[in-house]
Amino acid sequence: MFDLHFRQNRRNFLRVGGLASLGLGLPGLLQSQADADTKSRRAKSVILVYLGGGLSHHDSFDTKPDAIAEIRGKYQPINSNVSGLMVSELLPMMSRSMDKVCLHRGGSHNNDHHETATNWVMSGRFGSAFGDWPAMGAVAAHESGFPGTLPPYVSVPRNPSFTWELGKSAFLGGRYESFKAGDPNQEGYRVRDMSQAEPINKVRSNRRQSLLQAVDGLARRIEGNDQLTAYDQFQRRATEMVISGEARSAFAIDKEPDKLRDRYGRSTFGQSCLLARRLVERGVTFVTVNSGGWDHHSKIWDGLERMLPDFDRGFSALVEDMQQRGLLDDTLVVAMGEFGRTPKINKDAGRDHWAPAASLLFTGAGVKPGRVIGATDKDGSQVTDSPIRPADVAYTVLRSLGINPKKQLHTPDGRPVEILDEGEVIEALYG
Repeated sequence: MFDLHFRQNRRNFLRVGGLASLGLGLPGLLQSQADADTKSRRAKSVILVYLGGGLSHHDSFDTKPDAIAEIRGKYQPINSNVSGLMVSELLPMMSRSMDKVCLHRGGSHNNDHHETATNWVMSGRFGSAFGDWPAMGAVAAHESGFPGTLPPYVSVPRNPSFTWELGKSAFLGGRYESFKAGDPNQEGYRVRDMSQAEPINKVRSNRRQSLLQAVDGLARRIEGNDQLTAYDQFQRRATEMVISGEARSAFAIDKEPDKLRDRYGRSTFGQSCLLARRLVERGVTFVTVNSGGWDHHSKIWDGLERMLPDFDRGFSALVEDMQQRGLLDDTLVVAMGEFGRTPKINKDAGRDHWAPAASLLFTGAGVKPGRVIGATDKDGSQVTDSPIRPADVAYTVLRSLGINPKKQLHTPDGRPVEILDEGEVIEALYG
């Protein structure tokens, strides 16, 4: 394990002279120590759809039509294709797809600060707002290995963020950081470091490898760190990723039929969901689809009417497409934010942070679909049945990948820490 001093200087080396634009930042992704509990493994891959800012459960999947107007909100509930289950009228496509997912209305914790709550739900461990604990995706990269030329942990378009970028590798180090795919809805999208715009011939490939070697030599001379020898294999892997046609083609979303791209929606969220499907189809272990902007303290109706239709189209397309391709057999898909929103609409026609109640969606990898688990009270204020906490969600995600959440990892100073210090599998998902 590299010490923190080396990792920080290494990152600085790779920034010098624009070398990172040639793919030289990729080695930070490339080391694996697989220790999977194969008996408990249900999934080969995970897609986490992260609704940063906090989706209003009242206006989406936990409507309260009998509550007073200040709680009920503007939207009417509509029937779904699951008997007795109603969702917001802004979710017509999801209303026809609820038989493919399991809705859990029991999300609950006690922290309503974006940064701290995001770090908590992304990692399963409570800490400060500065990202003390590695995200589930970073743990998955650390534990599950690098089966091919693709990075094991990808964020689309980037990690969740507020003041600080969250969803990171923390003490595990940069080699387990996510690969940021960028916005696949951009015109002429080409993923950073793997562009198809310019063919990689032998001369250019050799030049890139020479640059990698030059940076390594500089690092060796300055640091004199014996562990650099072990790092060489990950440098070679980084080069393979940069020049690999297989890796580049995985991100080539323009190869998808126009009709299917339209079905997902020509939005950042919709195309991010489509890219996530392409990536897990090709062996990526963990993909975070990051959808920010759900923090509607004011004018919530304007915000939801802009964002919920994109979510409705993109997420329903994702679960339908993956089911048709047989990908839900071994892919766990989770949609969640860091918390819900306040029961009462505030003076600015918005809803504020509300940690005691939230709705989550699960599907795939053995999850029994077409059901509702958990419940909130008549105002959507408190969970009254089957509460789940961030550690339970993380425990379930990691266990589904065959990772033992109680395994001890080591910090750079050698201190052993469990991946999770609490939590249990949400068995009701599989019942």
